[in-house]
Amino acid sequence: MIKNIIFDFGDIFINLDKKHFAKELQNLGISQDDATIIRVLNDYEMGLISTKEFLYYFEEKLEIPSAILKKAWNSILRDFPEHRLQFIQKLASEKKYRLFLLSNTNDLHISWIQERWGIDLYNQFKNCFEAFYLTHEINFRKPNLDIYQFVLKKHNLKATETLFIDDTKENTEAAKSVGLKVWNLTPGKEDVTQLFTIKKHLF
Repeated sequence: MIKNIIFDFGDIFINLDKKHFAKELQNLGISQDDATIIRVLNDYEMGLISTKEFLYYFEEKLEIPSAILKKAWNSILRDFPEHRLQFIQKLASEKKYRLFLLSNTNDLHISWIQERWGIDLYNQFKNCFEAFYLTHEINFRKPNLDIYQFVLKKHNLKATETLFIDDTKENTEAAKSVGLKVWNLTPGKEDVTQLFTIKKHLF
């Protein structure tokens, strides 16, 4: 029986446009397949380098002005449907499950969200969760196994009683390998608000 639910953020609550984002980077001459670029992106997402260092790298090494990179970088972020906020607020108010958020999110992205949403809406959402983990703040990153083990240990959760919801197959496969129940949600075809219909067998 599920007692705990760990949610991803992007394409679970807030919509993302990953194709547009990839195209924006490509237009700037940035290949996401380049080993050095991957390392820089991952380091930034894990908070191992600061926003200042991140922007400096692209400006100095690739001659991309910070303002242009920021615009391209944040182009992945889209809307936050109200029905998803209402869903998580209702779930939190019922207090049937321990709720957590675990997201590969960097400082620039979360700053954009706070600015666009407003701090009141952001806090309404954040306060629905017992713990709100953004990778740049905890120095872990999905799909590395240590991030799941960190949350389980930190909150004394049993993996078999915990459901992890994410839109990325690589992340849910990693979570499954440490014993978590998983839902690899398909954006555009499934919605987190359908949780208790699609995954009713777990509850």
